[in-house]
Amino acid sequence: MRNPRLVRLAVLLALVTVLPAAAQPAATPSCPAGTLYLTIDTGWGREAEQIAAILKRRNVRATLFVAQEPTFTGQRSLDPGWAAFWRARVAEGHVFASHTDRHWYFRGDAGPGRTRYVSRTREGETVLDQPAMCRELAQPIERLRAIAPGAVVLPLWRAPGGITTPGAIRMAEACGLRHQGWTAHGFLGDELSSETSPNRALADRALRTVRDGEVLVMHWGIRSRRDPYANVLDEVIGGLQARGFCFATLPTAGR
Repeated sequence: MRNPRLVRLAVLLALVTVLPAAAQPAATPSCPAGTLYLTIDTGWGREAEQIAAILKRRNVRATLFVAQEPTFTGQRSLDPGWAAFWRARVAEGHVFASHTDRHWYFRGDAGPGRTRYVSRTREGETVLDQPAMCRELAQPIERLRAIAPGAVVLPLWRAPGGITTPGAIRMAEACGLRHQGWTAHGFLGDELSSETSPNRALADRALRTVRDGEVLVMHWGIRSRRDPYANVLDEVIGGLQARGFCFATLPTAGR
């Protein structure tokens, strides 16, 4: 990279705080079914405290992908009004990674080193070049550090909706970040309609299909879901623990 500004951005992203390898869980008799990796993306936030309380009670540490999204409070996810929430998660041992700043969607590449980035809510669209991509991925972590300086941050990122392009993957790697999606049975379904995908069906599916090593994904609440997934989360986590699963934060290299 010869662009000085790009070099500075890459260095910023490279200086994330990561967990030492020794902190990653090893197979033990107490986890006979294996290890699961719960990840939580920012969302509407209405059930955030309820979800956090469940995780604390169940002694589950998750990997939290953060973006600057609108929330039910009228503030965005990483505004000062959410500082106490994120600091509490840091104190509980959760770790963090980038979910992009604006939470727009990647909609195809526009040539080498350029990718289209589009708002789903008509806020606009743009084409990100390499420096702009690094900036988009770095900004949510900068915002997080401003309100929760002790946050442990992994060199990972997740595209909104899990939707990537070949160019976006390459450009993020040039920023020092590896993309982290979720696994085959890891989609918990909390962003689906509760009319067509009721909590009972989602809980039963998770308890039936989740296997060792799955990366699970959910959100801190979804605005459009009438029966929040948080209402069944304790049952799902408790059921998986009863089957012999343990939960861990993602390793620094992702899964």
